[in-house]
Amino acid sequence: ITTDNQRWADRMKIMRLHGMSRDAWKRYSGKGHWYYEVVDAGFKYNITDINSALGLAQLEKLEFMWRKRKAIAEAYNKAFQVLPEIIVPEIKPDRTTSWHLYVIKLDTDKLKIDRNEFIEQLAKKGIGTSVHFIPLYRQPFYKKRFNYKAGDFPASEWAYKRILSLPIFPGMTKKQIEYVVDCVKEIVRKYRKNN
Repeated sequence: ITTDNQRWADRMKIMRLHGMSRDAWKRYSGKGHWYYEVVDAGFKYNITDINSALGLAQLEKLEFMWRKRKAIAEAYNKAFQVLPEIIVPEIKPDRTTSWHLYVIKLDTDKLKIDRNEFIEQLAKKGIGTSVHFIPLYRQPFYKKRFNYKAGDFPASEWAYKRILSLPIFPGMTKKQIEYVVDCVKEIVRKYRKNN
């Protein structure tokens, strides 16, 4: 986590390690002391040395992986923006995205099938997709705890019923990208309402 808010940063430092006072971080150094206090009910959010080493190694590849993902997203955008049944992600000109996910929305008013059937059709062609993310109000815990219903959040419900994430990862080959594009186009053509 990064922040320019010092109050938040101080709170996060306490909460990430059992709610211990900041002195706990220095207790093993020459500047610290063995004594610490638990000032809040915190968590164990510090990562292991091995995970830290893996993270540092991945950071060295960050630019490369981002460029690969961006190229895949651009290929998808170019291929799908001509299909009225597919709504591609829109990134505002003053923004940058990691392209961690590539999420399309289906214009289900223009298709004979819904999002779930679209996913099944892709699965039959060997393309794994997902829905990121299922709204919290649909999850049993939140339904029970807060008595949420799908009708309480119409905009979220509209999006949830139409979104799906297509494969996007730095190791995708040109052939794999073209296969995903071809299959999406084929399914759209097959299930267009004007057919």
